[in-house]
Amino acid sequence: METFATTRMSSKGQVVIPEDVRGRLKLMPGVRFVVVGEGDVVILKTITPPSMEGFDSLIRRCRQQARVSGMKRSNIVRAVSKVRSRK
Repeated sequence: METFATTRMSSKGQVVIPEDVRGRLKLMPGVRFVVVGEGDVVILKTITPPSMEGFDSLIRRCRQQARVSGMKRSNIVRAVSKVRSRK
């Protein structure tokens, strides 16, 4: 199995991910990526939504941390209101 492939960018900034890489990674049309660029390095990372179990676990940890820090629902409402008024 090859670990790399080459491609080129079009005049419109489009880059084709080679077929063997798409197949190996099971990339389907419409998949979304985060693009990170630094110096001469470009990284494409697929965006995958968490499973419901993973999301529930994240919410539990956030709520626990909010309780530990003394955060109240009114703090959140106030922060959201403040950010929305900036528009």
